[in-house]
Amino acid sequence: MIYPANFEAKIKFDKIRQLIAGNCLCEMGRELADEMAFSTDEDTIRAAQEETNEAMCICRVDVDFPAASCRDARPFLGRIRVEGLFMEVEELVILRSSLESLNAILRFFKGKETTYPRLAARASSVHFFPYILQRLDSVLTKNGAIKDSASPALADIRHSIARKQAGISRRMQALLQQARDEGWADKDSEIAIRDGRMVIPLPSAFKRQIRGIVHDESATGKTSYIEPAEIIETNNEIRELQGEERREIARILRQLSADIRPYVPDLLPSYDFLAFIDFVRAKARFALNADAVAPAFVNAPFARWRRARHPLLLLALRAAGKEIVPLDMEINEKQRLILISGPNAGGKSVCLQTAGLLQYMFQCGIPVPVEDDSRFGIFQNILIDIGDEQSIENDLSTYSSHLINMKHFTRHADSRSLVLIDEFGAGTEPMLGGAIAEAILNALNNNAVKGIITTHYTNLKHFAASAEGIVNGAMLYDAGRMTPLFTLEIGNPGSSFAFEIAKKIGLPREIIEDATGKIGEERVNFDKHLKDVIRDKHYWEEKRKRIHQNEKQLEDVLQKYQRALEETVKLRKQILAEAKEKARDILRGANSSIESTIREIKESQADKERTKQARRALDEDKKRLLEDDEEEKRLLQRVEQLKNREKRKEEREKRPPRALTATARREDPENAALSRGDRVQVDNKTIGEVIEVNAKSVVVALGSLITTVKPSRLTRISAARAKDAARDTPPTPHHSNYLETVDRARADFKPEIDLRGLRGDEALQRVEALVDSAVMLDVRELRLIHGTGTGALKQLLREHLRANPFVARLEDEHVQRGGAGVTRLTLEP
Repeated sequence: MIYPANFEAKIKFDKIRQLIAGNCLCEMGRELADEMAFSTDEDTIRAAQEETNEAMCICRVDVDFPAASCRDARPFLGRIRVEGLFMEVEELVILRSSLESLNAILRFFKGKETTYPRLAARASSVHFFPYILQRLDSVLTKNGAIKDSASPALADIRHSIARKQAGISRRMQALLQQARDEGWADKDSEIAIRDGRMVIPLPSAFKRQIRGIVHDESATGKTSYIEPAEIIETNNEIRELQGEERREIARILRQLSADIRPYVPDLLPSYDFLAFIDFVRAKARFALNADAVAPAFVNAPFARWRRARHPLLLLALRAAGKEIVPLDMEINEKQRLILISGPNAGGKSVCLQTAGLLQYMFQCGIPVPVEDDSRFGIFQNILIDIGDEQSIENDLSTYSSHLINMKHFTRHADSRSLVLIDEFGAGTEPMLGGAIAEAILNALNNNAVKGIITTHYTNLKHFAASAEGIVNGAMLYDAGRMTPLFTLEIGNPGSSFAFEIAKKIGLPREIIEDATGKIGEERVNFDKHLKDVIRDKHYWEEKRKRIHQNEKQLEDVLQKYQRALEETVKLRKQILAEAKEKARDILRGANSSIESTIREIKESQADKERTKQARRALDEDKKRLLEDDEEEKRLLQRVEQLKNREKRKEEREKRPPRALTATARREDPENAALSRGDRVQVDNKTIGEVIEVNAKSVVVALGSLITTVKPSRLTRISAARAKDAARDTPPTPHHSNYLETVDRARADFKPEIDLRGLRGDEALQRVEALVDSAVMLDVRELRLIHGTGTGALKQLLREHLRANPFVARLEDEHVQRGGAGVTRLTLEP
């Protein structure tokens, strides 16, 4: 049961119906929109919601869905059921167009039973009529005219008419030319048509010059339209042929209608299907425009709405470029009645109207604008009391009309009813009205009625706080800015903010103070404490939201850095493998060149020319190894990075026991344990410098050559002895010192880089190379010039560098040296 009779107008459902009807493409669909009705049957509601949901999917995905844009041919089909009656040409065109639309829709749903089960099931029960379409195509042209080939007789008649008209046209042109030559007709005059017959326009003064019949005159009487006598007979013959043509067309239409007549009983349901498709598509278009969904539901008086929006208010605010404030509410057996209080113009009535409209839309089979996790129930009765129903004719005041509605509610509302009451108890003396309202509220609660009620009465708020099954709700209000928030909060009553609103609109202060004194300290304190509770709850709710947002952002950042760390570890392993492989290739090539040179010198028995050639070959190999200076530098940088990253691990796991004390090494330097930086002699020949000491091997730099040898082949020498040996050894091109290479690199190094104008990936590559070089050369501070701009490049660089284990600190440069346009980068010591 829906109460009262104008229920749809009160909740504005009539406007929803108009919007859906406006989306229909044909009158048949608009008829179904007008017939749409409230239902309490679970299967009917489920079918309507699922059908509309499938249509929404079609509108979103299948843009090639054939539109059911056709006119209703059911009146024509009903008429030809009578023997002897037939459809006119225009009606046949409408029939063909609608059948073509039907054919396209049936083809669309064929094979899509799993994708659109509800609509495909509907389509499977509809018959298609290829014979009728074939017959219509055999008679009608694409432009909707009768074909010459519709019958042999019609073809002969039209051929005769065309032949005779061609003869008349030629003769009329000859007569017109003669009249021009004689000066009877104007030079620019042309043949005209009057009453379907060809005539020659002549000035009235010359109308007797051509024998014939005057069919018409101009408005001024200066021009007469003459049909020459010699073509009258031919025109009469054409008239007769045209009559025969009409009779033949009527015979063809009568025969065609007779062929269609047996199919009329099956054709009529097809038009019901076309109307249904147009109506469901119109509902789907409305639902998509209103951000609506087909919600889950149960066959019980229940409601759990998340982010519910009034569809008409949503569309109006969207058109104005504004956002709607959604509502959350729940009605169940423990929370049957929600008593909403709050300030005037705070959204109480809109909340009430939203609840009634959404529930009514749902039970009419229309998707509703709520979140996907919302859940609806089915109510057998929806009763509403909103607005003013006073009537002079019926001798009803505002309060009397409310009491009549309350009488109806208490008599007919039960546990499966939804009642919606606005401004409960208003319209009479507050104390008496509040007492009656409290008694009615208690009666509704005892009947387990579900509903939403708005009020300003304090006694009802107290009653709701103590009665089981009733819960208070408040429309929030920003007391600081004196503006409503339009947010519903369940659990506490709302304040009317009467004194605050009076102050805002400028009511004199002495009047407000007088009113405060009259109402009593206890009442004022209650309202004040109520406002304080609402304010504090709003504050903590906002704080909880901010904490939740911060936690979410922190979680995203942690995940981001975890991914960056994993990528860094992976890149580190890759660089280590590449560096080791490159070092092995260099060592193999250098050792091979040295061995080959020594072998050639020995074989030539110190021949000067052969020795020079061998040395030149060795120099060429050296140049080949060192020609890509950037590649060598990158290799050295990676090796140095690897050493710094695993320094502690190597000292703990790989390095041999500590060397002798400094005193012991000074006393016996040659017997002291080897360490990094020591000068050694390999097999009493070549002198080099220890780069790294491992458990079973030692890495030694022999000029520009780095090799690994066993400790047994090395003899530690003092610095003085190494200096003497270097002085005695003649200089050669391939004895450049490793440390000298590093010194030269440090001298050429620039701790500043200009990244302005570069793309993000290019800037990151250059910064990575700069940081690697700085780590290798032990440079602590760098300057990255990226400019201010939008800040995107600066943010990209900093996010990337924060994941680098060598970076200790990132900060803006001093304002006099670039400020926010320059990032100062400090590396780990």
